[in-house]
Amino acid sequence: MIKFDIITIFPELVKAFSQESLLKKAQEKKLLKIGVHNLRDWAQDRHKKVDDKPFGGGLGMVFKIEPLYRAVQSLKTNRLNGGPPTRRKTKIILFTPRGKKFTQQKAEELIKNKHLIFLCGRYEGIDERVAKHIANEELSIGDYVLMGGEIPAMAVIETMARLIPGVVGKPSFLRERRLGAKKGQKQGFLEYPQYTRPETFSPKRGVAWEVPKVLLSGDHKKIEEWKQKRGKVIEK
Repeated sequence: MIKFDIITIFPELVKAFSQESLLKKAQEKKLLKIGVHNLRDWAQDRHKKVDDKPFGGGLGMVFKIEPLYRAVQSLKTNRLNGGPPTRRKTKIILFTPRGKKFTQQKAEELIKNKHLIFLCGRYEGIDERVAKHIANEELSIGDYVLMGGEIPAMAVIETMARLIPGVVGKPSFLRERRLGAKKGQKQGFLEYPQYTRPETFSPKRGVAWEVPKVLLSGDHKKIEEWKQKRGKVIEK
């Protein structure tokens, strides 16, 4: 079972995500586990302060290294809530616009880990010593700047969860779209257009939006050729 621990100052944002739909069912089946933790729980002053003004000046506030260090150490060793100590191998991911682009291939790499800790920043950023000395890797989900790392964390978890057998249903659901079995074929997933009933939809008189005839033909060879032609390969 893979364990995800998310450190954030807005835990409710992620808790709602983790307790719905297939992720909820996957946790009930013990295929994965998602822990959501409030960084302020590791602050040691009475105001639960986790950020401060940046040295050298600048706009916004920066997350301090001390609470993040304590949080990571606690989750790595399973000391949270008095749990038994553990020496499990942990990979620590920091989400930042400067990080390496997250791809399907990266999801395939990360799924090999049994425990991942996601650090979600806010405001102006996180003390750079976290990236240098605490995180194992910096990731970005795109060339844009978000308000925090919670959305990237959720995107990564959902992408990885789909790779765990049993999370999205029958194993055939994933096998059907996997590529790379044939020599010289790209490895990855094939995403192609999908249609369902009705066969014809008329939003107004004289207009008809129809399902491609090949999908109604029952000719599996032609249907597969159509999928390959119209689909897009998400490379592994």
